[in-house]
Amino acid sequence: MPALLCSPIARIAAHRVGREPDVAGCPGLLACLAAVPDPRHRRGVRHRLVTVLAVAVCAVLAGARSFTAIGEWAADVPAEVLAALGVRADPWRVLKPPDEATVRRVLSDIDGNALDTAIGGWLRRLTPPAPPPPMEPPTPRRAWPAVAVDGKTLCGSGHPGAQVHLLAVMDHTSRAVLGQVQVDGKSNEITAFQPLLDPLDLTRMVVTSDAMHTQREHVDYLVTVKHAAYICVVKGNQPHLYKQLRALPWRQVPVADHTRERGHGRDEIRRLQAVTLNGLPFPHAVQAIRVTRRTKPLNGNRWRTVTVYAVTNLTGLQASPEHLADYIRGH
Repeated sequence: MPALLCSPIARIAAHRVGREPDVAGCPGLLACLAAVPDPRHRRGVRHRLVTVLAVAVCAVLAGARSFTAIGEWAADVPAEVLAALGVRADPWRVLKPPDEATVRRVLSDIDGNALDTAIGGWLRRLTPPAPPPPMEPPTPRRAWPAVAVDGKTLCGSGHPGAQVHLLAVMDHTSRAVLGQVQVDGKSNEITAFQPLLDPLDLTRMVVTSDAMHTQREHVDYLVTVKHAAYICVVKGNQPHLYKQLRALPWRQVPVADHTRERGHGRDEIRRLQAVTLNGLPFPHAVQAIRVTRRTKPLNGNRWRTVTVYAVTNLTGLQASPEHLADYIRGH
């Protein structure tokens, strides 16, 4: 049985971690989940909210994608696991986990943004702290860490056209989702940008985003309030800037980074050019970037070329062309 539209099962699954976290000195996930408010009435509550959430999280991590699968996982795990998740014993000292109906009722009524905040905060604490600011200006040898801001529609969260859409921020290195908020659609991603990033410490970090978030208010907020750097893709929503970038004499600009990779059924060639300019009509921008991607199927001969333009407030001293290519590719 698929998850209900209002269920945060898919949102739990959206928090991905690409490497084994370092949990030393970090509060446990149960402690973070305890901060989520309980929407239930106190009368008749058998399982604590943190227990139901912990069971759901572990079941989703084990591959469950529906309420029925979560209930089946909870019924099959050993008693030691249930005890570790906080399941209480009945008067006969038998551990009875929350069943499918309980999980369905709790996850349907819970505040999904509060759950995202709890899990995202736990993942942020697992992220290695940034090194202290250097006494001298940054150099290309010391690449700043990066996070990506992007929207995503969760598969399996509802019927086409009514699926859950989230705006999320993800760490480039660990692939952990550090925060996410639900929005009505792509048009509301712009207003959710600053509330999403407000809880995060982005000092001396690079924020990458797609063309939707290439907004003057966004980049000014990143630089002046969050003390971060940015790399923004430029498309038709910034027509004056896009026209100026396209008109630059790119044929006279040497290719600063060149990579070629074969995989996922295709052959891809990427070339990056970067030029420092004064007077770019975008807040704090100092470099213009052009990335040319040529791709073809491994079993084909026809190449397809895509050109992408971007701007950044990182100077050539702060980020080498190789780092710029990694930031854009990482997004």
